[in-house]
Amino acid sequence: MYDIIIRAGRQGDGRLVDIAIQQGKIAALGTLPETATAQQTLDLGGRVHVSAGWIDGHTHCYPASPLYHDEPDKVGVTSGVTTVIDAGSTGADDVDDFQRLAAGCKTRVHALLNISRIGLLRQNELADSRDLDMDLASAAIARHPGFIVGIKARMSGSVVGENGLQPLHMAKALQQAHGRLPLMVHVGNTPPDLDEIVALLGDGDLLTHCFNGKPNRILTPAGELRQAVREAMQRGLLLDIGHGGASFSFEVAELAIAQGILPRTISSDIYCKNRIKGPVYSLAHVMSKFLAIGMTLEQVLACVTYHAADALRLPGKGRLEVGADADLTLFEVMSGPTLFTDTEAGARNGDRQLQPLAALVGGELVLTHYGKSHHAFCV
Repeated sequence: MYDIIIRAGRQGDGRLVDIAIQQGKIAALGTLPETATAQQTLDLGGRVHVSAGWIDGHTHCYPASPLYHDEPDKVGVTSGVTTVIDAGSTGADDVDDFQRLAAGCKTRVHALLNISRIGLLRQNELADSRDLDMDLASAAIARHPGFIVGIKARMSGSVVGENGLQPLHMAKALQQAHGRLPLMVHVGNTPPDLDEIVALLGDGDLLTHCFNGKPNRILTPAGELRQAVREAMQRGLLLDIGHGGASFSFEVAELAIAQGILPRTISSDIYCKNRIKGPVYSLAHVMSKFLAIGMTLEQVLACVTYHAADALRLPGKGRLEVGADADLTLFEVMSGPTLFTDTEAGARNGDRQLQPLAALVGGELVLTHYGKSHHAFCV
């Protein structure tokens, strides 16, 4: 007898699948015999979609952060997201506190360590060289090998001040010292110029806010991909959405996608304000925007499952396969007109909206607010 059997879940490609879960792992999948039994059965009846658990690779969910804060489970399991990565809210000074808090959450929580020891204590956390301490950062990474999964550097003029590229050079040195940990780099206002930033990036590095509408963006004024970005992508640079409250332009996204420049990962850059008041609301809402501008459901799901798991080196995550962690997202694809907005006063009409019903983390079922009020499957 299995712990849980999910029957007739619809995958992103439209095919149906049965999934058996035992001791927090996927034990079998495909078409299970009718004689297979479990302590709990979820019959999705082909009406509800199932995918590997969604991973939001750029959030701000350290509750004690004075600038951008939220609660991991609010942006996580109660929104259908099984794994959240906090992108630099904490540095060496406060990551221990965050780790203790995260250990008590139902959502799987990880951190990208801010290379500033103070984290997001203030907006210009990389402007004072006294806060850029390699030894403290290295020690923090060593203390939390399962919790800290990468490094974050916010390379905007308003953040780095007179330090220019120095913080990024430090982040790259730290990355090399710890087995090439994933490095996520935020791009915003100049200086430094994007060309200078991406010249230092390559294999496996993540450029977040990749479709922002600011002058320091990946496209030239003529709408073509900057040569420096193209060369960095040829070296292995990955594009991450990092929507947030000021970093996503439909126009840029559409121009890029039309040229075959797709995001590798879709992330929300969510925190309490843009979750409650928009324009982010949830990872599902951000994903839905990409359905509205022409990406397929399979492409969108890949960006929050196995692409994200691979980019952030999360073993056992992101794939429906025997032996993987039983982290799953159950959701509906709702039909109906929806107006989506970006952060540049742009808007697009869509006719599909992803609506999460539940998240399973290690086989433990957590219903979303929508799932609690919607009898979409039989338990």
